[in-house]
Amino acid sequence: MYVFIEALRSAVAAIRAHRLRSFLTSLGVIIGVASVIAVVSLIQGMSQSISKQFEGLGSNAITISAKNDFKDVLRGKINTLRFEDVEQLRAHVGGIRDLCPVFSPGGGDVRVANNKAFAHVIATTPSYQDVHQRYVQSGRFLSSADETNARRVAVIGSKLVDELHMKGEPLGQFIQYSGEWFTVVGVMETRGELFGMSQDDYLIIPFKTGRSMIGNNQKPNMRINVSSDSATPADEVKRQITAAMRSSHRLKAGDKDDFELVASDQLSKSFGEISTMVTMVMGGIVGIALLVGGIGIMNIMLVSVTERTREIGICKAIGARSRDIMLQFLIEAVILAMFGGLIGVALGYAIGMGVAALIPNFPTAFVPWWAIAVSLLFSGGVGVVFGVFPASKAARLDPIDALRYE
Repeated sequence: MYVFIEALRSAVAAIRAHRLRSFLTSLGVIIGVASVIAVVSLIQGMSQSISKQFEGLGSNAITISAKNDFKDVLRGKINTLRFEDVEQLRAHVGGIRDLCPVFSPGGGDVRVANNKAFAHVIATTPSYQDVHQRYVQSGRFLSSADETNARRVAVIGSKLVDELHMKGEPLGQFIQYSGEWFTVVGVMETRGELFGMSQDDYLIIPFKTGRSMIGNNQKPNMRINVSSDSATPADEVKRQITAAMRSSHRLKAGDKDDFELVASDQLSKSFGEISTMVTMVMGGIVGIALLVGGIGIMNIMLVSVTERTREIGICKAIGARSRDIMLQFLIEAVILAMFGGLIGVALGYAIGMGVAALIPNFPTAFVPWWAIAVSLLFSGGVGVVFGVFPASKAARLDPIDALRYE
C-alpha cells in the first residue's frame, strides 16, 4: 500500500508540474467522451419521451391496420380496412373497453376568414381522447351526439389557432375544410413536435361526418385502436379480433391475413430495441475518438519517460524496483485518462442539454448511469492500455545508462 501511495503521489506531482501539457494530453479523451455522452443523452432523451407516449396508450391497447406485402404493392394490390370492420368488431368481440377508428379524409387547407393553413384532418370517435391519452385544454372534445348526428363540429390543434390568426376565443368560430364549415368546439393541449413533425396542426372531426364526406365507395386509409378491459386476457381479445376481421374480409381458411394486430407494449419494446442498437452503434463510432486520445496519452508519456530518464536512474540507484517505476507511470497515464473522462462526461451532458434546448420541442437530454459508468471505465482502460508501453519502457531503463543520460 505504501508503494502505491508513493507512486500515486509522484504521478500527481508530475502531472501538476506540467499542467498545460497534461490538459492537452487529456483533450483527446475529453472530446471522445463528451461526444459519446452528448449523442447518448440526445438519443436516450428522445427514447424516454416516445416510450412515455407508448405507455400512455396502456399495456392493453391494440392497433389494427391493413397489412400490405411489398410484392402486392408492386402489383397494385393495396389492402385497406373497411368501415364495416368497425361494426363487425363492435358486434362480435367481447372484452373491449374502447374502440376508436381513425382515418383521414385527406389533409388539406383549412380557412378562417382570409387566413389559410395546412392541417392533418382526423375523423374519429369520442373515445379517441381516452385511447390516445390526448385531451382538450379548452372547450370540449367530440361528444356521442356529435358522432350520432354526424355534426359539422371540430376540435383543433393549438398550432392551427396561431397559423389561422384566430382572434379572441377560438371556441364557437367557424373553420372551413373541403368546402364545408365546421364549428370549433375545443382546442387540444399542446404536444409539440416529434421527429420534426408537429403534433398540433390537426383538425379532428366526428367519424360519421368524415365518412359522409368521402362516401362509401372510397377506401379509407384507416386504423382501428382497441383498448381491452382488464378482466379479459389480451390474447383472448386478439383471437376474437382476428376471427371477426377474417369474417369481415371474407378470408378462407388458407388465406393469409390482410390485416395485422400490434399491441402497444410490442411497439414500446421494438422502439426500445431500435433505440438501444442506434445508441450502441453511434457510441461505438464516436468512441473511436477515445482511441485517438489514447494514442495522444501514449505519445506524451513516452516524451515524459525520455525527459525524466535521469530521475528514473536516481530512483533505481536508491533502491526503487522496476515494478515501482512502472506503477508510477501507469498511474500517471490512468489519471490523465480518468481526468479526461470526468470532464468529458460533464461537458457531454452540457452539450446534450444545450442542443436539446436549441431544437424547438425536443425532449430533454438524459444520461443513463450505464453510459457514465462505461465512459469512465473505457477511459480508465484507455489509460491502462496506452500507458503500459511507456511504463514498461521506463521500468526497463538501466540505472547506470539513465544516470549518464544528458
